[in-house]
Amino acid sequence: MSLPELPRFSQDAKILFIIHDVYQDDNLFPSGVAYLAAVLRDLGASVEICCMDLYHYSNAQLEEKLRDAAYDLIGVGFMAARFKETILDLCASINRAKKDAWLVLGAHGPSPIPEYVLKTTRADVVAMGEAELTLPELLFCKVNGRDLRGVPGLAYRIGDEVVVNPRRKPVAALDALPFPAWDLFPIETYMRSVVWPWQESGEKSLNFSAGRGCINKCNFCYRMERGLRVRSVENIVSEVKILYNNYGINNFYINDELFVFKKERIFDFEKQLEVNDIHIKFGCDARVDIIDRELLESLKRCGCKFLCIGFESASDEVLRLMNKNTTYAQNIRALEAITAVGNLGVGLNFLWNNLGDDEKTLLRNVELIKTYNNYDQLRTIRPVTPYPGSDLYYKAVDMGLLTGPEDFFDRFVNSDLLLVNFMDIPTERVYELLLEANTDLINDHFRHTSGDMQTAQTMIQQFADLYSGKITNFRGARHYKKHAPEKASA
Repeated sequence: MSLPELPRFSQDAKILFIIHDVYQDDNLFPSGVAYLAAVLRDLGASVEICCMDLYHYSNAQLEEKLRDAAYDLIGVGFMAARFKETILDLCASINRAKKDAWLVLGAHGPSPIPEYVLKTTRADVVAMGEAELTLPELLFCKVNGRDLRGVPGLAYRIGDEVVVNPRRKPVAALDALPFPAWDLFPIETYMRSVVWPWQESGEKSLNFSAGRGCINKCNFCYRMERGLRVRSVENIVSEVKILYNNYGINNFYINDELFVFKKERIFDFEKQLEVNDIHIKFGCDARVDIIDRELLESLKRCGCKFLCIGFESASDEVLRLMNKNTTYAQNIRALEAITAVGNLGVGLNFLWNNLGDDEKTLLRNVELIKTYNNYDQLRTIRPVTPYPGSDLYYKAVDMGLLTGPEDFFDRFVNSDLLLVNFMDIPTERVYELLLEANTDLINDHFRHTSGDMQTAQTMIQQFADLYSGKITNFRGARHYKKHAPEKASA
C-alpha cells in the first residue's frame, strides 16, 4: 500500500526542523522528525535540521541563524514536560527572527491542547497527531498562499482567533513511509550519544521505530493516535540491515511503546535476522501478559539484551484503576521467567500516586523492585503526572484537582515532583515517603554494583533538594545536565 498523492515542491520550498535542547548529554536520535524530513525531501522540498540537543546552541545563536536565512516553515516538536522550561522562550526567539516563516509546533505536547499552545506561544500552526501527510499539505499552502481551512490535522491562528480543523487519520501502512533521513542529521554524533548498559566500548548505537501506538490505554499515558500500527518484519529488518552495513551500528533501542505484543512476530523477527546474517544487540519495550520462557529465549537469540516493562504497581486494585489490563500475578510470572532465562536486563518501571495508591502500595513497589532487580539501571519511583491528553488529566479536571492546561503548566516543574495528589496523604508526607523509598532503592543499587556509597549519598541529596524545593532542574538518576558550549555556532 502506498501513501496518498501528495504535492511536490521545488527546492525553493524550505523547512527547518529544530531539535530543542533537553540539557543532557545522552540524546536519542529524533526518529520522528527524521521521518518527516524524509517525506518532505522525497517530495522535493529543501529540508534543514538544527540540533540544539546535541550542540546546546543558545536561543540567541538560533536567532542569529534565522536572521541570516529564509524558511517557509520552522518546525518544533515537544513533550508537555518541556513547555515552560524550554519551549516558551524558544518560541519567543523564533518569533523575533523568523521573518515570513510560519512557526509550526507538533508532537505529544501541543496535539491535545492546540488552542492553549497557540495562544500562549504565538506560534502560527499546530500539527495535531502524526504529520507525515499534514506537513506536505501545510507547506503547499504556505508557498502557494492557500487557505488552511481544508487541511485536516491543523490548528492555526488568524490573529487572536484559533481555528481547529478536524483530525487527520494517521498513516495506516507504515511500510509505505521512506526510511528516516539519517544523512540530514549529525548521525555519527547521535550514534555515540547514548551508551546502553549492554554496549561494549567503541560500539555504535541508534534508536528506531518498528511501529506506532499500543493495544492498551493506561490512564496516565497520552498517545497522539489510537490503536496499534506496525511495520512488517521484512521492512524493519531492511532498515536494520542498512544501519548495520552502511553505518556499522549493531546496538539498537526500539522506540515503540510496545514492540513485544505477539509471539509470532518475534519468532519471525528472529528468522529474518538469521536469513540476512545480521547480528545485533537491542533493547525494547514489552507487556507482561505474553512473556514466557519460549518468547524470552527467542528474544535473546535475536540479540535482545534489555526489556523495559511498565509493571507500574504491585497492587491489583491500582492496576485495575489505571486501566493497565494486567495483574500482580502476571507481573510476578514475567519477572520469574526473566530471572530464569538469565542474562537479560529488565527495566522495572513503577509509578506511585495513581488512583488507589497509599503508603502500603509504595512499600510493595519498593520490595518488588529490590526482589527482582538485576541492577542494569538505577531504578527509582516517581509520582504519576496527569499530562494533558491522558485519561488521568481529564479525571483530575473532573475531580476538581485541575482546571485545565494553564493550571497544569502553572504547577508543573519536574516530573519527579507531585503535580496533583490523588491520595489521601498530605503532600509533605508524600515527599517524606518518596525520599525514604528512593533512598532505599539507591542504596540497594550501589550496594549490589560499585559499592560507591558516596555517589549514592550525592544522588539521595539531589532527591532531597528536589523534594524540598532547593533545585528544580533534576533529570532523574540516569541523566546529567550539560550547559551550552560558549563558542558553539548554529
